[in-house]
Amino acid sequence: MSKHVAVLLGGTSAEREVSLSSGKACADALEGEGYRVTRVDVGPDIASVLTALRPDVAFNALHGPDGEDGTIQGVLEILKIPYSHSGVLASALAMNKEKAKTVLRAAGIDVPEGRLVNRREAAATHALPPPYVVKPNAEGSSMGVIIVRDGRSHPPQILATDDWTFGEQVLVEPYIAGRELTCGVMGDRALGVIEVKATTGEWYDYDAKYAPGGSLHVLPAELKPNVYQRVQELSLTAHQALGCRGVSRADLRFDDTPGGTGRLVVLEVNTQPGMTQTSLVPDMAAHAGLSFGELVRWMVEDASLNR
Repeated sequence: MSKHVAVLLGGTSAEREVSLSSGKACADALEGEGYRVTRVDVGPDIASVLTALRPDVAFNALHGPDGEDGTIQGVLEILKIPYSHSGVLASALAMNKEKAKTVLRAAGIDVPEGRLVNRREAAATHALPPPYVVKPNAEGSSMGVIIVRDGRSHPPQILATDDWTFGEQVLVEPYIAGRELTCGVMGDRALGVIEVKATTGEWYDYDAKYAPGGSLHVLPAELKPNVYQRVQELSLTAHQALGCRGVSRADLRFDDTPGGTGRLVVLEVNTQPGMTQTSLVPDMAAHAGLSFGELVRWMVEDASLNR
């Protein structure tokens, strides 16, 4: 009898729409692979819904708070439902960018300098000399990220308004020039390296990530072989240092600008990388010879408890 897979999607975070897209793509592919699939739009009653449903496996296609921060993982552990992706600790740790940087730095990985500040303080005065980046400490999909350009006289005023919904603490980091690189990890192996070039704006923001044609994925990234290999090594080391499981994706910057530092910096690790048709990990898997169906099948078969 085929396994019954509950695909967890939607949820209540700012990334709900992305999760609905990821979840639909994964659920469709899993049905194509012969699994019995139930799509579950996650709400406050998720524990009772899953208790009634009694699936063999939960495929986590959630993004952002509650889905990516260890919360849903804890519910699944209590309910004894094996699940995909990372466990409670790794999910919570990777979601908290500042604490994740502490762990990555201890593992010998170069991460951006910077500090946590109150959002109103960051709106009142420049927390760092421009150019710098302001980002929520616990969001994904480039939600709420602001680049403060060189020569800008005022810090971002939105941080002090009610329109800011991404938490009281923000992470402020120096802007790192160069190329946007990303590399997925699947189990204990690094996948191919992609250079991401935004086509709709100045950088790889939310729209560039999810709008069709919003970004160009250069795979394999045009890098010297030693740099390419180093990106893969750093991504795998970061995955292991944070205790990630299943599939993750590291985002990096490589400063190869004229007169630049040459630094290869890990910005963050995503424990629930996007799985839409425009997403990066499916591209990397295809480059490694895996169809989308084979990728999600591997993730279901990899599912477990105590992750």
